[in-house]
Amino acid sequence: MSSDQLTQILEMNGEDRYDYFLSEVLEEREIWILVNAENFFLKIVSEEDGVAHLPVWPSAAFATEYAKGSDDLSPKSISLPDFFKKWVPGLTRDGLEIGVFPGADSTLWITEAEELKRDLQDELSSF
Repeated sequence: MSSDQLTQILEMNGEDRYDYFLSEVLEEREIWILVNAENFFLKIVSEEDGVAHLPVWPSAAFATEYAKGSDDLSPKSISLPDFFKKWVPGLTRDGLEIGVFPGADSTLWITEAEELKRDLQDELSSF
């Protein structure tokens, strides 16, 4: 993907990026997160309301772009079956929401893990 395409997608509004995320994840069958050297995933807690979320991306390229300037973060893929079976129950149990595909302006779509799973499954059934 060219840098122009990357920028163009990152400048979409949150809803368009969410739709893009769904279609890319279904095509590739994986979700991308950022992990540090100890393999701990990046979790962000909002200063405004204290809501904690796991940021996710549709590809390594977008995760890498987000992590620019951080020496400690690298992209890691999660297969869709693993996400459904392990991550969704774990995130739900821990009260951690999902921040889908942060954009260039730092806006993102925050949703519950179960809701993202449902959206992905709905899209899968119409594939």
